[in-house]
Amino acid sequence: MARTEVLAGLVVALALIPEAISFSIIAGVDPRVGLFASFTMAVVISFTGGRPAMISAATGAVALVIAPLVHEHGLGYLLAAVVLGGIFQVLIGLAGFAKLMRFIPRSVMVGFVNALAILIFTAQLPQLIDVPWLVYPMVAVGLAIIFGLPRITNAVPAPLVSIIVLTVVTVVIGIAVPNVGDEGELPNSLPFLALPDVPLSFETLRIIAPYALGVAFVGLMESLMTAKLVDDITDTHSDKTRESWGQGVANIVTGFFGGMGGCAMIGQTMINVKSGARTRLSTFLAGVFLLILVVALGDVVAIIPMAALVAVMIFVSIATFDWHSLRTLHTMPRSETVVMLATVAVVVWTSNLAIGVGVGVLVACVAFARRIAHLVEVTATTDDQGRRVYSVHGALFFASSNDLYTQFDYAGDPAEVVIDLSNAQVWDASTVAALDAITHKYETRGKTATVVGLSDHSAARYERHAGQLSGGH
Repeated sequence: MARTEVLAGLVVALALIPEAISFSIIAGVDPRVGLFASFTMAVVISFTGGRPAMISAATGAVALVIAPLVHEHGLGYLLAAVVLGGIFQVLIGLAGFAKLMRFIPRSVMVGFVNALAILIFTAQLPQLIDVPWLVYPMVAVGLAIIFGLPRITNAVPAPLVSIIVLTVVTVVIGIAVPNVGDEGELPNSLPFLALPDVPLSFETLRIIAPYALGVAFVGLMESLMTAKLVDDITDTHSDKTRESWGQGVANIVTGFFGGMGGCAMIGQTMINVKSGARTRLSTFLAGVFLLILVVALGDVVAIIPMAALVAVMIFVSIATFDWHSLRTLHTMPRSETVVMLATVAVVVWTSNLAIGVGVGVLVACVAFARRIAHLVEVTATTDDQGRRVYSVHGALFFASSNDLYTQFDYAGDPAEVVIDLSNAQVWDASTVAALDAITHKYETRGKTATVVGLSDHSAARYERHAGQLSGGH
């Protein structure tokens, strides 16, 4: 079993190198910032995480969140934002954020994944503009290897083979194309502990806080989604609360060691699990092997052509996108399609995954409220005592109870009216206010309206608020 964990860790470390470098470029920082982040995230999460065998490292989601901050304020503010984001994750994790994940609809999750894929792809466009023409056939060859090799063998990660082949061809033939070394300095030593070089002021907090919140929420969402996926594949359960605060601890450590922050990686986690890993050892060794490889072989990494990494990232974007969601668009309820498209549109427009998810959840809530509101039905009959009886069926809350007021014949009803809620549930104070308004309307006409049939839960809420809300008076 230990042999399996060691080999899985080595394969994951090799697969982490190109993506860590690519995500660094997306974030606008030196490759060593992403590589250090992948090392510290993997090592720390192997101790603090709640999902064994899951890989955390520098990710495209976090890179996309912090890229504008790096562009406007520099690396110091990035590191401070990562530390603050980690603190937010610890607090949010301890507050039970993992339990709230069940309130995020699947359509929002799909929109999140699809938007992430689109942003990763568009982030490669600068590497394809104003470059030597040989870059384009190299990217095409790289993609051919990545998609074609698995049809022959899965013994070696196809992205790694693609990088090696393109690098060897570039060096042997002497092709002049941009390489990793052109993007910035690679590490030649171990990362060291240091405070972010920023002023300790309220102004700094104002600048980094929005990005820190983005890092926290995006990181937690992607990590918890990945953890759930591994749970399903391995038929095991993991501690999502521990995973939440564990990600925070890993980001705090990463920020202090000069890393760009990160979260769980779906692709590398799948490589690890499919390789047979089931324990924390593979995660720990992935980080250790990664650092050894880049520090000892930094000169080799520097000559990797950027075209090879662009091919890898295009593959990642294609693999990340949920193509099934497009094929089932015509069969999905319109409201869920709107939620998914709204999430994608906002994320792509703002380049902020957290805002997109927030808008998606909001749209989903509105759509749900509208759908539930239309399920309330009111039927009117006359009993043997000559009273008008209104039977209400459905869930009464702020959206559905607003229409309730209009469904009574205040002028034409007899002196006694019964509102039967035996088949309804009172969910909020807005409904109590609506019922107060209805009974008050009858009172102004000299009639009596009595509410009956309340369940224990509904009766408790009604008795607590009846007559105290201004809606009907």
